[in-house]
Amino acid sequence: MMQNESGTVQKTNWPTHYGNPEWFIHDRFGLFIHWGLYSNAARHEWVMNREKIHPNTYNKYFKFFDPDLYDPKKWARVAKNAGMKYFVITTKHHEGFALWDSKLTNYKVTNTPAKRDLLLEMVTAFREEGLKVGFYHSLIDWHHPEFPIDGLHPQRDDEDFKKEASNRKMEHYVEYLHGQVRELLTNYGKIDYLWFDFSYPHADWGWSKGKGADAWKAEELEKLIFELQPDIILNDRLDLGRGVKTPEQYQPSGSLVEDGEPIIWEACQTLNGSWGYDRDNLDWKSPEMLIKMLIDSVSKGGNLLLNVGPNGRGEFDQKSIDTLNEIGSWMRMNSRSIYGANASEFTAPVDCRYTQKGNRLYLHIFSWPFKHIHLEGLAGQIEYAQLLHDASEVQYKEHDPNERLSHTTATVKPGSVTLELPIQKPDSAVPVVEIFLKEEE
Repeated sequence: MMQNESGTVQKTNWPTHYGNPEWFIHDRFGLFIHWGLYSNAARHEWVMNREKIHPNTYNKYFKFFDPDLYDPKKWARVAKNAGMKYFVITTKHHEGFALWDSKLTNYKVTNTPAKRDLLLEMVTAFREEGLKVGFYHSLIDWHHPEFPIDGLHPQRDDEDFKKEASNRKMEHYVEYLHGQVRELLTNYGKIDYLWFDFSYPHADWGWSKGKGADAWKAEELEKLIFELQPDIILNDRLDLGRGVKTPEQYQPSGSLVEDGEPIIWEACQTLNGSWGYDRDNLDWKSPEMLIKMLIDSVSKGGNLLLNVGPNGRGEFDQKSIDTLNEIGSWMRMNSRSIYGANASEFTAPVDCRYTQKGNRLYLHIFSWPFKHIHLEGLAGQIEYAQLLHDASEVQYKEHDPNERLSHTTATVKPGSVTLELPIQKPDSAVPVVEIFLKEEE
């Protein structure tokens, strides 16, 4: 991916029939929201699968889904204050429950005690705060009466259930899948991002096989999507070999590359160990760790999609809000090292990450050193340097290769620059040095 003189990233290695992803590459930071009937179970969004719950039993969550404290305007404000620029909401997870007033099913939010289209309210609230709109939609459906049983289905070990379901027709389910996507892309205005989950064509349980592009009629579905929303971007889980790459719950070791060129990607991370609300999961990531994940993603040419799982009453729990607020405090001071930034061609020092935007190079210091950081390859290229959070000057030294060294003089590689830092770490989770590079003449 290349940058022009203003620092805007130019798209590359991106399907020409997909929408323009420049906003996505610029914005870098989004909110993922997993919210559905599993929020009432409060035991992970795959609870139906994990506990092999029969649809009739699972229906209790449908009967008692009543998010009476739901205020999407509050959600949107929290996301905006965290520095997020787009959001992705689970319109339907694998459980099959529709968060909108779908005309194709009775298994929808308007038939719960909520009795209204919660998706519409959410889209409106986030748009009003200036965030772009993304829809997650599951290709899988454990509730639909025509979705064939396979090794991922909650009833995979229920032989009587499997026998009764033996005549299910995948083509009938696919018609439903395409129809619901049509509804979502027709009734909610401009949708910026469609996030499918997920294909598993190589799975083989002996008695059943996984599902992929052929099963979903993915080529037809993709064509429908772009007829309805020509500017939309898609992720990579339709099994078509294209779209935003979406590594989940891990950080890649470097930029993602295909055919020798960087590709567009997005790290998907949770606040604790679950996507959906999980009352007893205490594997919380610290705000500092999450800030470092965001920086790490951008330093490798990627985005961060950070997830919150609202509870059954429709609220973000306080731990999630506190974490997002801390990220927002860091972003308020340092966001220009994130928005519009990309990987740098320079190699960052140990325990640091570089991002770059035009002639501005951002050094993110993960581990605060004693007095000095040595920057290789920057001799003669720096015009000015400052700590980003307060614009205080950072002095630096370019080393004379003929200088006689003393016992207090650092030995550095030729072509390096040494930043002179304060002894005390600034009051910032990750301090950033903004380095202004000299313009090429």
